[in-house]
Amino acid sequence: MPEPSVAPQDELAWAQARGIGALAEKMGFEWLEFTPDRAVARMPVEGNTQPVGLFHGGAYVVLGESLGSMHANFHAGPGRLAVGVDINATHTRSATSGSVTGVCTPLHLGRSVTVHEIVVTDDEGRRCSTVRITNHIRRIE
Repeated sequence: MPEPSVAPQDELAWAQARGIGALAEKMGFEWLEFTPDRAVARMPVEGNTQPVGLFHGGAYVVLGESLGSMHANFHAGPGRLAVGVDINATHTRSATSGSVTGVCTPLHLGRSVTVHEIVVTDDEGRRCSTVRITNHIRRIE
């Protein structure tokens, strides 16, 4: 996959140019911030719920994986690709309206492995889910 051609200091433009993928796009993923220190995005509750009206647990994971994988790929740099090898999520509250916001921070940024934590909150700032993703970085061949 070719890297977007934007200035290195404009990380948000890099993320927007690279794209987030068809699934996250269908779910209404929206970038808010992207820096070397963190990535932030939001997703609407509406359209991403279980039959009983709660934000779907899998939607928390889609938001978390999208943020963590994109940040890992930014860290990997040109000619390298980060791919998820492990993800887990603990849901502690259910969002039922508005949107949720994911804040992704790196826990470890190595040459071959990254680990990110994504805290997902509702519109009132209450933690709904904590996602952790590990990515393996490899050369693109």
